[in-house]
Amino acid sequence: MSGEPSGTAAPTTSAARARSLRTGQRCEVWVADAATGERELLFTTHDRLLEAPNWTLECAALVLNGDGSLWMLDLAGRRLDRVPLAGIAALNNDHVLDPDGGHIYLSAADGHIHRASLRGGKPTRVTADDGWSHFLHGVSPDGGTLVYVGIEDGDFSRPGRLMTMPADGGMPTPIDTGTGHCDGPEYSPDGQWLYLNTEAFTPDPGHAQLARIRPDGSGFERLLDSRTVDWFPHLSPDGHLATYLRFPAGTRGHPADLDVELVVVSTDNWTTPVHTFALFGGQGTLNVNSWAPTSDRFAYVTYPLDAAALQR
Repeated sequence: MSGEPSGTAAPTTSAARARSLRTGQRCEVWVADAATGERELLFTTHDRLLEAPNWTLECAALVLNGDGSLWMLDLAGRRLDRVPLAGIAALNNDHVLDPDGGHIYLSAADGHIHRASLRGGKPTRVTADDGWSHFLHGVSPDGGTLVYVGIEDGDFSRPGRLMTMPADGGMPTPIDTGTGHCDGPEYSPDGQWLYLNTEAFTPDPGHAQLARIRPDGSGFERLLDSRTVDWFPHLSPDGHLATYLRFPAGTRGHPADLDVELVVVSTDNWTTPVHTFALFGGQGTLNVNSWAPTSDRFAYVTYPLDAAALQR
């Protein structure tokens, strides 16, 4: 979920939701091989803060947000192009491709979820004016249902609540995950589970842990008992592997510009990492599912600071 962590006042303008690079900072888009752990730097920019890569269905490009807009990074030419969307508020880093491969669902600074063509044009708003802010994170494998985090009255002092709704609009269905904030929900590839991070298993405020729950609200279970603050579990399309972001103990929310770890695990064993990558990032690095459709690679974003900036 973009925006502010629980306990912090929400931004009041569209521009407030579009992050920018600090002086002496750069944005790097990386791809990692799931089997070997080898990493490739795809793209670097000092001008624009990009976030949350999705893969296109044919693996030809990554879709990211930046400056409140949607961008397509062509993998062959390493070229970044804006997707020409019209009549939509500034976008945040909660966006997920429609399984049809030609459309994308977007969360925007107006607190709503929209559906747009990857070719551009005017998006269609999906959510209603129901008094909640809506932060998309997942689409069911059949494309029929969205799963998102709802913030009542757009009040970020309140915890996020797990919700599903028909992808073409309609009444939301709340799913009870107990007390505390939850975030990052997405469907498993078979549609049988929702994976998320939640504060429900600990009395410590902000101590997010990884969990899963059935879409009907049954089977709520913790996947990993850790001292770190763990966010954004993302399953590979074949269901065999998962990535998540590990923040230092005591972190509140999922802030930017921290030393964090991107962790790869087998979904049969969440306790023993397959790979662990230390990086400077956090917010924007892995907010949405960034696995390639082939399940052999995943993308992520880092935000290194030069030596002079680190000394400030």
